Amino acid sequence: MEKINGHKWRSRSLVMISLSVLFWVLLFHSNPSDPPLPTTTTTTTTTIRAAAQPAKQEYQPRHDNDSCLGRYIYVHDLPHRFNMGLIDECGTLSTWTNMCTYTSNAGLGPRVVSNPGRVFPDTSCWHETNQFTLELIFYNRMKKYPCLTEDSSRAAAVYVPYFPGLDVARYLWGHNNSARDAMALDLVRWLRARPEWGVMGGRDHFMVGGRITWDFRRMSEEENDWGNKLLMLPEVKNMSTLVIEASPYDSIDIAIPYPTYFHPSRKEQVLKWQQKLRTQKRPYLFSFVGAPRPNIGTSIRDLIIHQCKRSKRCALLQCDKSSNKKKNNDCHSAGRVMKLFSRSVFCLQPQGDSYTRRSTFDAILGGCIPVFFHPGSAYVQYEWHLPREYGEYSVFVGEEEVRTGKGDILEKRLVGIGKERVREMRERVIGLVPKLVYGDPRGWTGEGDAFDVAVEGVIERVRRRREGVVGGEERRGKGEWESYFS
Repeated sequence: MEKINGHKWRSRSLVMISLSVLFWVLLFHSNPSDPPLPTTTTTTTTTIRAAAQPAKQEYQPRHDNDSCLGRYIYVHDLPHRFNMGLIDECGTLSTWTNMCTYTSNAGLGPRVVSNPGRVFPDTSCWHETNQFTLELIFYNRMKKYPCLTEDSSRAAAVYVPYFPGLDVARYLWGHNNSARDAMALDLVRWLRARPEWGVMGGRDHFMVGGRITWDFRRMSEEENDWGNKLLMLPEVKNMSTLVIEASPYDSIDIAIPYPTYFHPSRKEQVLKWQQKLRTQKRPYLFSFVGAPRPNIGTSIRDLIIHQCKRSKRCALLQCDKSSNKKKNNDCHSAGRVMKLFSRSVFCLQPQGDSYTRRSTFDAILGGCIPVFFHPGSAYVQYEWHLPREYGEYSVFVGEEEVRTGKGDILEKRLVGIGKERVREMRERVIGLVPKLVYGDPRGWTGEGDAFDVAVEGVIERVRRRREGVVGGEERRGKGEWESYFS
């Protein structure tokens, strides 16, 4: 009886297996026009690190009609202390400035209060933004980036949300090198341990440093040497670091615009501001906002200030400590600064403590044609955001010409530029505004602002690296400017 029952059980089993096979065959062939199911590649730490060629990295999304094709960004989940932990301790970020005020509103700072002469048609998108909060602004914009992915194998680039400028600013004065370097060294140790790092050795990684390059380029271990050695670390040299001023001597870092006071939420706000700039009366031929640099013997600022004071066609907003308190505060008022720039035809932009100035971008935002005195201030910087044809949007007067020129050389040079040429240059400057401002991270609905341009630049840079394009990382060539850097 047991044998009979066993035979029946085996027969029923064979029938069930046959029916099951038939079911799955019919299922897969019932609709021949259906596309094949996408295959999923699970990449382990071992296989990532064993990849021989970076070009073999599977970073493309699975569907050809994906609007994020080739634009995905993977964001490292860094420990809190590397970014927002610094914001939690905002009172320690600067010796002289209350950065808690400026890290508010997603890094934009407080809304403007003063609107002299109704310079702002819509105060809702204007903030008293600090020039060193770019890291926080960029971080908050990245959180809203439409093509984020949790699958690093699909990513066109990998974002490291570290705030190196806010970190090092705590230790630039009165601290030793160990304090300055500590978090940077911890960062590279953390990155090296991540499987994503092994794919290209960090050459697909990028981060944002909201200070000038020289704050991250300490060349020695002397305690009185400046800055930390972040950009000198071998791992970071493999990455792309976006800073507000890059070195003209190598391509480790890339300059992107300083943050300005304008942070629109909608494209219409940008268009409205541009239209105001086109109709704005400009009673001043030229203007200067800044302070002398008596501690820098090669600075031409004293000469510029002197020429501006002598001219009835120049407006001066002097910001040195010798000026009275009210005027000094005016230099940090969005309303006062933008009123002056929007009423000036030309804005003087000499070197400051370094090649570049935040004032350059405030001036362009005001529709004012910048006047540069050194190519390091713009022409070998901001390769993704400013035109290569510098004569289209600016005037160049060599520093030596200012030092040796007779009389009021600046006024003579600027008066000599014809009205039609001025009109063309101003229109070019106004046309630059959309891609030089950072949209409000809390609700930017437009596209093509400074953040978008920077991300596109990074993706293209990584693509060229991945494909091994020779010369794909070279900075805008110094070319005719070589003598200025020798």
